[in-house]
Amino acid sequence: MATGLGNPPPFCGVTTALITPFRDGHMDLPALEKLVDWQIVEGIHGLVVAGSTGESLSLSEAERDALLRTALQAAGGRVPVIAGTGSSDTATAIRLTQSAEKLGASAALVVAPAYNKPTQEGLFQHFRAIHDASSLPIILYDVPGRTAVQLAVETVARLAELPRVIGIKDANDNLARPLQLRLATRPDFLLLGGENQTALAFLAQGGQGWISVTSNVAPRLCVQLYNGWTALQAKQGDWEVLNRLNLALLPLSDALFLESNPAPSKHALSLLGFCRDELRLPLVSVSPQTAAILTKVLAELFNDNQWDEQEGGAAVVQLPIQLPIKLTAAKQ
Repeated sequence: MATGLGNPPPFCGVTTALITPFRDGHMDLPALEKLVDWQIVEGIHGLVVAGSTGESLSLSEAERDALLRTALQAAGGRVPVIAGTGSSDTATAIRLTQSAEKLGASAALVVAPAYNKPTQEGLFQHFRAIHDASSLPIILYDVPGRTAVQLAVETVARLAELPRVIGIKDANDNLARPLQLRLATRPDFLLLGGENQTALAFLAQGGQGWISVTSNVAPRLCVQLYNGWTALQAKQGDWEVLNRLNLALLPLSDALFLESNPAPSKHALSLLGFCRDELRLPLVSVSPQTAAILTKVLAELFNDNQWDEQEGGAAVVQLPIQLPIKLTAAKQ
């Protein structure tokens, strides 16, 4: 499924919403460096740090700065690094965005305020204040399942008129939204999906990429899914292979949301040797039942030879260590 079409424009394609590794209660920055480098080697198009998958609500502002600084150094300019700077307090969100700009972030991913449930006018004023306080490009983040408030299409259209609001991560399961947003916003306004299971459908509805949890664990296969789609648009792709890859990724995407994100991702990445299976309260590690499902899903995905490039599929994932997952799964 290799296309030869080159990299997508900035912030398009597949961007990983990175986990934040911990060790004995502290951020494990060497583990983050290792994960960032692997992601880029595997072909990922961009990275987000300190988003919801990065347990941003459990990080101090100093920790957020250290996390971003480390990710930027590890990335070395190879891909855009986007900082999660959202907060339910506008002043805090402004301070986080300004700090991210000073550190050199490529853009800010700013989630809608959670819990205080502002009106649409309040949402507009919140994002405009952040926009006006920084020169950093801003990607809106709408995830009503976490925030209890949705950015209406009309509000997104108003915000899209601001010069540095460049796009939206739309984590809704309504696949009419990208069409509605496309009609309501300027042509260069980026539409990025936020639901891994519907990423291909989101692209078909006019999206330019997605910000992914699944790509923490399977970055190369997620990139191959995007590349396969772009190849189809250039009349070079194979729909049958693309559909097989999409179906193959579904069990992993489902398993990564069996419990509160990012607990399943951290368990999976611990199996792959990238980090400890450690979270900060109130999040906890996955149950034994979910751990068994994740082991089985990883074994089936990574030990399957169906993605050999010689067969027309995606390249085989190169793991950092030799894993015993196949043996473990075989005993179940």
